[in-house]
Amino acid sequence: MRKVMRNRMTRNDAMRILEGDAQAHLVTALAERGATDLAEVEPEVHRIVRNVRSNGDRAVRRYATRWDGLGKGEPLLVPEADLQKAWEQTDPVLQDAIKQSAGNIRRYAEWQAPNVKEKEWLREIQPGVFVGQLVRPLESVGCYVPGGRYPLPSTLLMTVIPAQVAGVKQIRVASPHPAQATLAAAAFLGVREFYRVGGAQAIAALAYGTEEIPRVDKIVGPGNRYVTAAKKLVAFDCAIEFLAGPTEAAIISADGDPACIASDLVAQAEHDPNALCIFITTARALAKRVQKEVQKRTRANPIAAQSLSRRGAILLVASLDQAVEISNRIAPEHLTLPAALTPAVQHAGAVFLDEFTPQAAGDYISGPNHVLPTGGMARVRGGLSVFDFVRVIACQQVSRAGICQIAPSGITLANAEGLKGHAEAFRVRCSHA
Repeated sequence: MRKVMRNRMTRNDAMRILEGDAQAHLVTALAERGATDLAEVEPEVHRIVRNVRSNGDRAVRRYATRWDGLGKGEPLLVPEADLQKAWEQTDPVLQDAIKQSAGNIRRYAEWQAPNVKEKEWLREIQPGVFVGQLVRPLESVGCYVPGGRYPLPSTLLMTVIPAQVAGVKQIRVASPHPAQATLAAAAFLGVREFYRVGGAQAIAALAYGTEEIPRVDKIVGPGNRYVTAAKKLVAFDCAIEFLAGPTEAAIISADGDPACIASDLVAQAEHDPNALCIFITTARALAKRVQKEVQKRTRANPIAAQSLSRRGAILLVASLDQAVEISNRIAPEHLTLPAALTPAVQHAGAVFLDEFTPQAAGDYISGPNHVLPTGGMARVRGGLSVFDFVRVIACQQVSRAGICQIAPSGITLANAEGLKGHAEAFRVRCSHA
């Protein structure tokens, strides 16, 4: 895809308008894209994970001192008093913003799962045969909060709150160079375990445990390529939600405000030099106006300018139906489009309706989660939710009368598979019924 984009863009174009074969080649490349290419970092990540798994805190401390800003002799665990101090020293305006964001995220999560117990049921599927499900929260989770180019207290809110709503008792946060706002958000949510460690070493510590950092059942949260590669490596030993790559944004509009459209494209592009930003429209005049707005808005935003010049494009199409079809093929992380087109949407991580709904609202304040699938994974799942933090356990109950209803077919199927012990388990109960 990058080769296609480079061949069709000049250094002075923030985004290029594509039609015909150039557009078709790009859409095909995007539809076939996968997760972030991790081959370059995987060998080093393997070494880090093996070292942490073998040497525990000694390895974690060495990496954290070198890369995460951990002071010599400083504990990995941030004292609760320091978390509270960060909250108390936070500007009241920012405190209010954290409160509003947290309130909306919590309410949305509670609407997703009003009460975990309500999701349990037991029903009679045949006379005397009852089936159902139990729903139980995970015992422990690790929430990874990036702290590199931009500290992300919003990610702490987005990962911790759904876990709290689900009923997870042990929530551990790991973040390198934690900003005051991130520590303050942790204090506000009542987080008790916050570790000053990041990168692959944090993922390894959470997955396998050390003397100072207990292991967890599942790790969630976005990160750089080292974090993503580490999550991939430990995924068979510790559950993860998905592998999240660079930000993706798609916008569909035929008559929108070019300033609003361009501002969304630039906003998502500034996350990462490799962010993917696509605008799809039926209106050539609007395409040109958005192009000019993007160029104007990226002059003082070098990361967005780099991203949009490398992985940004404007696609001129014949109809809005074609626009949605292309979007469904791409399966973007973020998708903005007119509300009337919602029924046609099949694949997107999160949807933003009409032009007064900025994608940044989903990043911070509206309530739905901003930890979203990228690399085409929106074809198979949505964003992080309460349901990522619970287990659904099948439950069955058969009465004396009920066993006679199902045993003959059970015995027949067991014999067909050659599993005589299975058949006998039915037969012996029938003889006692």
